[in-house]
Amino acid sequence: MVTVRMWEARAHPAEFAELLDWVYEAVVPALAAAPGHLGTEVFRSGDERIVLLSRWGGRPAEIAEPPARLVPRPPHSWDFVPVDRDGS
Repeated sequence: MVTVRMWEARAHPAEFAELLDWVYEAVVPALAAAPGHLGTEVFRSGDERIVLLSRWGGRPAEIAEPPARLVPRPPHSWDFVPVDRDGS
């Protein structure tokens, strides 16, 4: 079964570019090297948020905490699995 992990971090407004760099330089390569990784997409919003959606063929890898100076609060993450509406 595939699991999708959604990870969301909000940057301090002046630190958005640095948080985005950290995601691409540290997080994405670490996830790509983890067992069971199937792919990761990075999104941004207009209010200084970054969202990662990573797909896993097993238990998702943990995502490192960003440098505290870049974010006003810790990131949030949730795991999702596909819905089978017909029950089979």
